[in-house]
This record gives sequence, C-alpha cells and structure tokens, in this order.
Amino acid sequence: MTWFSTRSCGEGVTLIWEPEVRLGIRCNIWHVRGGARDLLIDSGMGVVPLKAELGGLIRANTLCVATHTHFDHIGGHHEFRERAIHPAEAAILSAPTRKNTAIDIYVDEKTFLSPPHARFDWHDYDIEAAPPTMLLHDGDIIEFGDRRVEVMHLPGHTPGCIALFEAATGILFSGDVIYDGTLYDNLENSSIPDYRRSMRRLRDLPVTIVHGGHRESFGRDRMIEIIDSYLAKTDGQG
Repeated sequence: MTWFSTRSCGEGVTLIWEPEVRLGIRCNIWHVRGGARDLLIDSGMGVVPLKAELGGLIRANTLCVATHTHFDHIGGHHEFRERAIHPAEAAILSAPTRKNTAIDIYVDEKTFLSPPHARFDWHDYDIEAAPPTMLLHDGDIIEFGDRRVEVMHLPGHTPGCIALFEAATGILFSGDVIYDGTLYDNLENSSIPDYRRSMRRLRDLPVTIVHGGHRESFGRDRMIEIIDSYLAKTDGQG
C-alpha cells in the first residue's frame, strides 16, 4: 500500500498528503526544492516513514520545519537530522504526549479510513520525540540553496504558530494560522486576541498564493475574505 500521495504545485513546491487520514485531520505537508538543500514544512501523522516512501523526493539534508506541534503536523519530524520550530513550542516537540499534541482530543476510530499496517491500533497512536536543532523567531530568514523564506510568528491557534513567506514568489506557507476551512481558536492554548492580531498582520502581506496546513490552496482575494470573516466573527473579543 502506498500511504502518501504527491502533487506538483509549481515553483518547486510539492504537496504531500495522507489520503487514508480523515479530511478534517489530514495535514498538508509542503516540500520546497532549493538549490543545495530543501525545506519540508510539517511532516504528517508519522504512522508511515516519509523518507522510506518518498526517498526520491526528499533529500538527506532537508530541513524539517514545524508550523506548530499538533500531532498531525509533527509525526515524521524524528526522521530528520535538522528540525526547526518556534521556541514557544520547542518543549512539546522534545517531549510530545497525547495531551500536549491534541491526540486525546481528535484521534479516534474515524481518524484513519484504513490502517497504515496490519498491526496498527489507533488507541496506541502517539508521537515520537524530535528535539529541535534550530529555534525560529519572528523575522528570521531561512536560506536553503537559492531560496529564502521569512519566519512570521503568528500565534492564536497555538502560542508558537508560524508561517513562512517567500517574498520572491509571494508564496505563504501558513500552517494552521489560515486555511480555507474552519479555523480553531478554542483549544486549551488558543488565544482569540492573539489570533486577531495575527490575522490583521497577514491582511497586508503581498501574497500571491497561500499553501495552508489543510485543504486546498488559494489566492490573496480569498485570503482577505477568510481574514475579514474571522475578524467579523470575533469582533469584540480582543
């Protein structure tokens, strides 16, 4: 069984996803080809090794970035020698539990449409520790080969949520800060005031396309619609 699917999105960007994970949980994993090295943004559920199945795509010196530490985004981080995250969630990546990665809230018998292997039991699902080798702060620049992205710290969904913006192409890799679906601001460590500030900051960004942590990509006009809808819904809350 092939667990991962891939699709080229242009500009050296490949979308990787896990079709047998339920849509609401299924994470978009973004592979960005650079000159001498690559970037992997998030790593999925971790139930099947990424490198073993996608070895022709993922090079050995790839930097694996976590947009935040919910289970569906960090399951494969332990496979990579270089792992980066915002300091606010570094401790979770180092010592993940079913509680601090939200497994206890979201993973159940409906999460997997089919099991990744015969012995798999969702009750035993957890995340392997992957201590970060790099901490990312707002305004940091990640250079990989002939490409560079700027780190944007955009808390709200979680305290350490980040997005990566490539000014040269206008591509925003937004994680769970913004995507074309239900945005969650009611989790244990969520903050609506922080989320509103993050959304207002994004509104002025000269984006051409948003590659989010879930669902389909979209352009700047749709980004503005999603932002304005969220700000209207949460008006008076921060």
